[in-house]
Amino acid sequence: MPKVYIEDQVFEKKNYSLEALPKGEYENCRFVNCSFANSDLSENIFLECEFEQCDLSLAKLNYTALRDVIFKTCKMVGLGFQDCNQLLLAVQFNDCQLKLASFYKLKLKATKFINCNLQEVDFTETDLTGSTMDNCDLSRAVFEYTSIEKADLRSSFNYLINPEINKIKKAKFSLQGVVGLLSQFDIEIG
Repeated sequence: MPKVYIEDQVFEKKNYSLEALPKGEYENCRFVNCSFANSDLSENIFLECEFEQCDLSLAKLNYTALRDVIFKTCKMVGLGFQDCNQLLLAVQFNDCQLKLASFYKLKLKATKFINCNLQEVDFTETDLTGSTMDNCDLSRAVFEYTSIEKADLRSSFNYLINPEINKIKKAKFSLQGVVGLLSQFDIEIG
């Protein structure tokens, strides 16, 4: 089946959970209030696209290319971003629900997560160098062998990050957030 090439299009209120998005390359496209829940987005290419108020929960992302893609107010529960095509992977998340998502072993340098729910997200072995997590809930998020060097987490909360197994040099934390760096030492801070 031939793949499509679509440029500069706006897709509104489409339900791709029922009828699959045609396989292909989408450049400078906007997807507004669309459902991709449980759909298969594998091997699609999205270049400079924007997803706004979309539900992408549990969508398959095998070899999906996300290059300069912005997600705004999207529900993205349980997404396995580690399955994406990692070449030139560049994403940004604003006001998104990313609970239970996985970024395992990805290079996400300078990625912005703004006002996101990142509960139980897996950042194991992820390179988040220079990233910003602005006002994000990181409750039960997993940081193991993760690089958050020069990252800004000053306004985020509920994180537990072990400085002994993660790279945190020059990362920025709030005074209240420092508790999340010391919890594994079984000390009282008061």
